[in-house]
Amino acid sequence: MKKVLIIANQFPPMGGSGVQRSVKFVKNLRAFDYEPVVLTREEENMPLKDETLLKDIPVGAQVYRTKAYELPELQGRLRIPGKILGKFIIPDTAYFWYKKTRKEALRIIKDGQINLIYTTSAPYSDHLLGLYIKKKRPDIKWVADFRDEWTNNPYTLDNPYNPIRTRIEKNMEHKVVASADMLITNTPVMRENFIRNNNISGDNFVVIPNGYDKADFEGFDSSVKPHNDRFTMVYTGALYGRRKPDTFFKALKELKSEGKIDGNKFMVKLIGNYHKDKLQAQIDSFGLTDSFEIVGYVPHNVCIEHQVGADVLVLIEGSGRGANAFYTGKIFEYMNTNRPVLAVLPEGCAADLVKESKIGIVANTDDISQIKANIKEYYDRWCNGTLDFEPDRGVIEGFERKRLTEKLAQVFDKIYEN
Repeated sequence: MKKVLIIANQFPPMGGSGVQRSVKFVKNLRAFDYEPVVLTREEENMPLKDETLLKDIPVGAQVYRTKAYELPELQGRLRIPGKILGKFIIPDTAYFWYKKTRKEALRIIKDGQINLIYTTSAPYSDHLLGLYIKKKRPDIKWVADFRDEWTNNPYTLDNPYNPIRTRIEKNMEHKVVASADMLITNTPVMRENFIRNNNISGDNFVVIPNGYDKADFEGFDSSVKPHNDRFTMVYTGALYGRRKPDTFFKALKELKSEGKIDGNKFMVKLIGNYHKDKLQAQIDSFGLTDSFEIVGYVPHNVCIEHQVGADVLVLIEGSGRGANAFYTGKIFEYMNTNRPVLAVLPEGCAADLVKESKIGIVANTDDISQIKANIKEYYDRWCNGTLDFEPDRGVIEGFERKRLTEKLAQVFDKIYEN
């Protein structure tokens, strides 16, 4: 069995959606004749933890953890200065982890007789560690995986860095994509953007999307419709930057004030890591206080329990430059819940996938009237007992994590063949 060093700063027990791609690859790689060895950060002061994700690490797998050196995680009197200074670290706050972990990475490779490394971002400092290893050990094969775009990331485009930092990061990005033996990203549009922006051929650049793990749904009977007293819509995930619920909230407010939906007959549950006071104030300002529950962040298995218990799942993504390039992470998990999706999305990859898989109906993020119409359609069907669901399972099954890991193993195989 060939060994591969998985360099992933974000890794369980860290919580959040970003870690799941890496840990699911680690979980399944042995089935394709690759033994994963993981290099990540220590657990101390992790901002968000989900111990349930540790179950996906295979028994006996080696996981090396090094000190994080994260300024935003400083405690006591240094907490606020650490958060402020962290905003100025290029390319991200994991930079010091990368610097301090370089020798350990080379030691692990040498002692473990490892010939292949895989780096994943964010943080982008993971790729800087890969770049360092490649320079020191040109014989090592390197796969760089971008879960999101780097300098073309929509959230960076909305809040651009100063020209000096932008130039530095573009240079970093170009060195990474020009030096890695193989490159992976989430969507075809992202791949095209990387190729165009870095003036590379793209011959070694493949697309492997995110997905869902059917094992995560064991114990949940999604074939049985929930029996909720109120029409229950569930949103899981973050709300930040351009990903705002404003148009969704406004649509609900108008439907309620127009008497088209009964405020006592619907409930929206928000599940994620939020600033609860700010979010509650926003909900109150729309006059929806009694129709919302902010559940907050919960372990992954509890999140799935909420999804399966919903009548409808809500998917939200903001519009703007670059928004057409990426899938929002929860779309894949939503696929396997057997629950219809109310998608509030800009035109692009995510909206196309909702339509192709037939998991729900789509309204443009900025189209209040269409959002209202879609909510009303689902609400009326729930009231009438006709909220049926017939997704395209053939499309959905293509995003199962083990199948996606097989694609990653094929990338590794291609490197060994060359």
